[in-house]
Amino acid sequence: MNNNNNQNNKPKGLFADKAYEATPDLSNQDTNPVSTGELSAMTASMARVTKKTIATGEPLKLAVVGHTNTGKTSILRTLLRDVYFGEVKNEAATTRHVEQAQLTDSRTGEVLVALYDTPGLEDASGLMDWLEDNTASRRDGIERLQQFLAADVAQGADSYDLPYDYSQEAKVIRQLLTSDMAIYVVDAREPVLGKYKDELAILSWAAIPVMPVFNFTDSQNANIDDWQTMLARRNLHISTRFDSVAFEFEDEMRLWKNLATMLTHSEMLEQLMQRRTEDWAQLYDEANIIIADFLLNVAAFVREINEDDDPLPALEQMQEAVRQSERAMQHNLLNLYKFYDNAVAATPLELQAYQQDPFDPELLKSYGIRTTSGAAAGALLGLGIDAAALGTTLGLGAAIGGIAGGLLSNTSSIADRITGIKRLYIDPATLTLLATRALDLLTALRHRGHAATDATQLLYKGEKNSLETSGGDNNPITVWPAHKLPSELKKARGKPQWSSLSSGKSEQAQLLRTDMAWSLSGKLQSYKSE
Repeated sequence: MNNNNNQNNKPKGLFADKAYEATPDLSNQDTNPVSTGELSAMTASMARVTKKTIATGEPLKLAVVGHTNTGKTSILRTLLRDVYFGEVKNEAATTRHVEQAQLTDSRTGEVLVALYDTPGLEDASGLMDWLEDNTASRRDGIERLQQFLAADVAQGADSYDLPYDYSQEAKVIRQLLTSDMAIYVVDAREPVLGKYKDELAILSWAAIPVMPVFNFTDSQNANIDDWQTMLARRNLHISTRFDSVAFEFEDEMRLWKNLATMLTHSEMLEQLMQRRTEDWAQLYDEANIIIADFLLNVAAFVREINEDDDPLPALEQMQEAVRQSERAMQHNLLNLYKFYDNAVAATPLELQAYQQDPFDPELLKSYGIRTTSGAAAGALLGLGIDAAALGTTLGLGAAIGGIAGGLLSNTSSIADRITGIKRLYIDPATLTLLATRALDLLTALRHRGHAATDATQLLYKGEKNSLETSGGDNNPITVWPAHKLPSELKKARGKPQWSSLSSGKSEQAQLLRTDMAWSLSGKLQSYKSE
């Protein structure tokens, strides 16, 4: 008997053995002829199989099932934090085979949940008709599914000259019978149709807990109320929402909690929830450290020029150094949250908000930031030259595109004035912009599912788009007023050795600013609490 299963090691989930050896329908042998040898083997198999629940300490075997193109692989990508898992396309039947992935304890490496991505159910209504015509209704659901798996229609139309091909549905059912439980993925944008009702009826025959999960819930066209009414009529009262694109960590925790209520032994899920909660908080701490370290590195950045030197070359070099440093910081955040700036999917950095030059005066205006002098423009935007050191040399002011009274000021010592040295710093307005934009990116990453393939899917629904919202004086959208930098950034002004941009010694400079980065990161979390 060919059941199209080449696995040597059979899984040990609920009814695992039943997924591989079907029971004949003795009341309908004319419709489904079975040889004497096959009959004996199947009967012996049924005699030794007993129903059991997941044992304590065993990984949970969780099948992800649903209609084709409902986002099963997308949900797994987001749960796994893996943009590479499976294949996601806007077309039917993208997943053709069962794919396995694992969720492990990040500390011990212990496998807590084995996830199985299954092909989409393409013709559940047709399969239901076949089951009604070819299996005995007096048999229980598992026996009827076993008989289907043993039939030719479950092996694929390529191997048999048959008008029907239910090989994809067979892969789903076979995995279902080897799993402890399943989540049924629902595209919340879809209306409740008869084919979905047939899918749920067939899934219920596997006699394992099934929990509906609503995907794409952020859509305005979601029909969740209609779905919940239909599900309740089928005794499916526990469901949850999990949008694979507009991600909410609380939704993921609710998913695991709801699954845990359906298990006899839920220790593995409880361990998973605890560890992932800890990991999520740790990621946030690490991200704020990355941002704080970047800001201190920029704040401590200083260039010295002689009194008679043209400041423009130094200004341009400083601007470019800051741009590159910001880009490196952004990449560090992307990598931390397992997003990558490559061709797999559109990344956050493809958004215009993160491509705009931080020294663009229009960008400052869009964030509602005004410079301290109110008159800086052109090449000096975001870079401060000590107006006192420059004195009233109008010729120099004109040469750098402004007037002495409109330059951004920084403190310069009397000794510097005597020796004719002028120091250039990154000004408070630009530091404020860099901080705000970095924290906006962090917030967006924490609300972006790993199934998102469009750059416009970056911003979560509650976030303000700084490019479209003008803060103004009465409605600032920055983390702090530009004239009130945190004490850590003010202290960095007098510590040029903290900046690798000044010294060129990256590791040494980072060690020097480590303690201050921890202090500043705590303030960043309070400025942009979620």
